[in-house]
Amino acid sequence: MTDSPMEEEDSALLAMFHAVANSRLAVRSQQKDEPDFTPAQKLDILRDLYHTKPLVFLERFRTVLREEHLPCFRHLSGNYEADFYCAEICKANRGKTLHTRMRNKRYAALQQLIRGGEYFSDEQMRGRDPLLYEQYIGQYLSDEELQELGQCKLEASCSLSGVLLDSYQEHVIQQRLLIQQELEDACQEEEEEDSDQESEDQALNPDADEWVPDAEEKAFLREEFTSRMYQHFLEGKDLDFDYSEVDENPDFDNLDIVSRDEEERYFDGEEPEVADSMETEETERRP
Repeated sequence: MTDSPMEEEDSALLAMFHAVANSRLAVRSQQKDEPDFTPAQKLDILRDLYHTKPLVFLERFRTVLREEHLPCFRHLSGNYEADFYCAEICKANRGKTLHTRMRNKRYAALQQLIRGGEYFSDEQMRGRDPLLYEQYIGQYLSDEELQELGQCKLEASCSLSGVLLDSYQEHVIQQRLLIQQELEDACQEEEEEDSDQESEDQALNPDADEWVPDAEEKAFLREEFTSRMYQHFLEGKDLDFDYSEVDENPDFDNLDIVSRDEEERYFDGEEPEVADSMETEETERRP
């Protein structure tokens, strides 16, 4: 036995009401000392608003509505405002779909690069962001660690051409570090209050800059640095990386490399502007 049209409509409306009630939007303004609405009260308020002022309902809650909710407003078709709001909902949903697809592709590519080992090696990460490397790792390397690192590089070069290439790459890294440092110094100069407070703190504690992390603290700093470099990749901030090879590659749509829980760990705290920039990036690439 199939549902009647009225039952189907009621089911669709109820699903929409629940989606709005469970969103971040307030169903109705309240006084500061007024108790929160119960779930049943929220549904009653939404149901009443929809049936008495459907256009107001559509305008007020359009940011949390999805394309599957649009049939609930079919009776408003032809109304300029309603058509405009419905088009906005369709556009926003397409943008979210593109963003999610791009996000998943980059995460799959990230896992592939991590497994490869080279892209996220210390040497390559330092080359991409020497200032961040210096802040988290470089300044805390002991003389023994620096000597060992230099020996490893020497052994890896194996030839005059290799040595010359390493020398050139180091020059590029130092130039990039200098530019990054100048930009950071310029930003710090603009924050006069913070600079004054820092000077006071240093006067009270002259040994503040002499902190030397132990092995556990170094491990934590390295983990934090690596995590930030992963995030840089996901946000499209690796300037030398051709993201079109990932974002436009259908092969990455089919990669199920890690669990959903691990993936969400990277994206739960994603800033809105990051999502917007990724969406814009994808839209600009499309013909």
